[in-house]
Amino acid sequence: MRVAVVILNWNGRRFLEKFLPVVIEMSSDDAEVIVADNASTDDSIFFLQQNFPDIKVIANNENGGFSKGYNDVLEQIDADIFVLLNSDIQVTKNWIKPVVELMKKDPNIAACQPKIKSYINPDYFEYAGAAGGFIDKFGYPFCRGRIFQFIEKDIGQYDDVCEIFWATGACMFVRADIYKKFGGLDEDFFAHMEEIDFCWRIKNAGYKVMYCPHSVIYHIGGGTLPKNSWKKTYLNFRNNLSLLYKNLPIKDLYFVMLVRMFLDFVASLKFLINGDVRDAFAVIKAYAHFYKWLPKFYRKRKCCIHKEVSKIYKGSIVKDFYILNKKKFTDLNLNKIS
Repeated sequence: MRVAVVILNWNGRRFLEKFLPVVIEMSSDDAEVIVADNASTDDSIFFLQQNFPDIKVIANNENGGFSKGYNDVLEQIDADIFVLLNSDIQVTKNWIKPVVELMKKDPNIAACQPKIKSYINPDYFEYAGAAGGFIDKFGYPFCRGRIFQFIEKDIGQYDDVCEIFWATGACMFVRADIYKKFGGLDEDFFAHMEEIDFCWRIKNAGYKVMYCPHSVIYHIGGGTLPKNSWKKTYLNFRNNLSLLYKNLPIKDLYFVMLVRMFLDFVASLKFLINGDVRDAFAVIKAYAHFYKWLPKFYRKRKCCIHKEVSKIYKGSIVKDFYILNKKKFTDLNLNKIS
């Protein structure tokens, strides 16, 4: 199978300088490495031309965000499997083959992610993906190895190959034909949770998303927007509403949306109490924009398949974490994940 590792870069010359040589060294036998530049204003392209003249560079004319950036570039690449790889990731030896072999064995596997550990704290999982993503019945995303801000130490507790709900966009292996068939990432998301929306859409169509622990990478995280950015708060709240509205079965839609409105109102109050005024207003802005765009998302919803899908946690991760003090994935009632 032809594999293309595609690194989307935006003003990330420092990451390319640090991590691209390792990606090339650890990947060249198994894949073509391509850098997609999202209209950077630093000297990223010049740096690549001077230091990596053999690496293919595809330059976008504008920065349309993570979603559009990848969609525009992947339309120009001929491969069987795309690997969407963040620029702030250190890969390891033999990181491609185990995932590709897993996907070869089952054509129903549309996407897969490796084990993602922290570059800063290598003994721990990394926030964005960890050992595979899930959501609860109210649409809150979490991972094996990370629930909200609590991140587990990797002691081999998640070294099993398993089906998950979503694979992280920080490092997602995806079949090229399926990516294109389903229109890629939703460009209205711009960035954040677009991979969850994509995985939900393909799961609604009957495909599987997997986690492969035999491939390990290390992620810095927060390379474009830091974790405490109000812009990240805005995108996360807006996009979470959007993916719920687009993908939930009609029998669950209105109840879940009402509950989320209440919980998000509580979250905005908590931001205010803690003095995070910009984050509180980011939640309000997220709702304003969601309702403004509701007709657009209604049209998108009509084009989606809606059914009960596997690997949704049937409990409330908010209740489990904040009230019942269940901090680890293994603390949850895993019978609620079917």
